[in-house]
Amino acid sequence: MQIDKDLVAASATPLVLAILAEGESYGYAILKRVRELSGDEIEWTDGMLYPLLHRLHRLGYLTREWRTPSEGRRRRYYAITGQGLAALAEHKRQWVTVTRALDDVWGGIAQLSLGRA
Repeated sequence: MQIDKDLVAASATPLVLAILAEGESYGYAILKRVRELSGDEIEWTDGMLYPLLHRLHRLGYLTREWRTPSEGRRRRYYAITGQGLAALAEHKRQWVTVTRALDDVWGGIAQLSLGRA
């Protein structure tokens, strides 16, 4: 299934914030977690993730720090801030509202054939 790019873009900020609310992480691990959470339905590129991480950092939602783990190469780790948690809570509130509205309207048309015009 191909998820519409507008939906992917709209969900990107709350998804990254939610992943980082689970604990600090680095770029590749975030990409892997998105794939895992979506059952391999959403696959982001570096070109989508890193500009988002930079924007969230500029907004004060994330901290970032370069580290070199003993077993690997140097990576930039990201962690959510208090401001980021507040933004995540607001995104969650909005998504719950949208999801509820869609569930209500889709439930009302469940008896109809969606293939008919």
